[in-house]
Amino acid sequence: MQGHPVEDTSTIERLSSRPVGWRRAQWASGAFETAHRPMTSIVEGRILSPNHLIMATLSGGADRHEISADGGHRYDGPDLPSTISFLPAGCERRLRLHNVEWRWAAIALDPAKLSTTARPSIEALGPLSGSEDSFVWNMLAEFERLDALEGGLDATYCDTMTLALVLYLARRYGGARVKDPSIRLPAWRLRRVTEYIDAHLGAPIRVAELADLAQLSEGHFHRAFRETTGRTPLEFVNARRVAMAKQLLARTELSIAQMALRAGFLSPAHFARIFRSMTGQSPSQYRRSFHL
Repeated sequence: MQGHPVEDTSTIERLSSRPVGWRRAQWASGAFETAHRPMTSIVEGRILSPNHLIMATLSGGADRHEISADGGHRYDGPDLPSTISFLPAGCERRLRLHNVEWRWAAIALDPAKLSTTARPSIEALGPLSGSEDSFVWNMLAEFERLDALEGGLDATYCDTMTLALVLYLARRYGGARVKDPSIRLPAWRLRRVTEYIDAHLGAPIRVAELADLAQLSEGHFHRAFRETTGRTPLEFVNARRVAMAKQLLARTELSIAQMALRAGFLSPAHFARIFRSMTGQSPSQYRRSFHL
């Protein structure tokens, strides 16, 4: 979903266009909602909900998803199938999506009605965006399947499954795996991550995979990587891809489209935008400087 919460009368929601085909199921402590959006070039706005929001892109996605949230949280990257996000209750999210076409699903949880087991776990989580997570994706996809098949959702089933989901999120993204109190990455962890990035530039690279390599929670890894390198993982990967593209531009006659694919960019347009932002030139201008 990555941008649309379960609708609530006390939710502040300002979006430039609405999705279609809404379905909603509700139980005592929460609600499930799903909808889809046909191809839309730009969607932007903000969300502020009194509920905790767990969201997933079930299919489709967006070329680029720019997010900022209270507390300094930022994300700027693609939105792909099985991408998930979390927005704590009372935390405002501002968003801008480019070329979006997707089906999304969301679970909204009322903080006041959560069990004593779930409440401290979910309250320890901060905003999360752009993570690929098959466990969360499969759970929300199953909610959607059952709701469509049975015309609703069983309350006991929902309470049980959302408790499991909350505990999973807390352990996966809440720092339970972090044992090193230092915010900087040790040399061996940084080397392991950068070697993996350089070996996989032509394929999708997920922050969750890099965090696993570093043996850290995703949130801690993101902070430690930025503190160590001065760049977010996405910025670092893009810089490595641009460096690879420079070599290809100087040494080969590959088309811009072929080069974008080989360097791991989503599209020639995405490649050109990132390349220009880092070099001040378009790929074609850079190539002409080598008289190719």
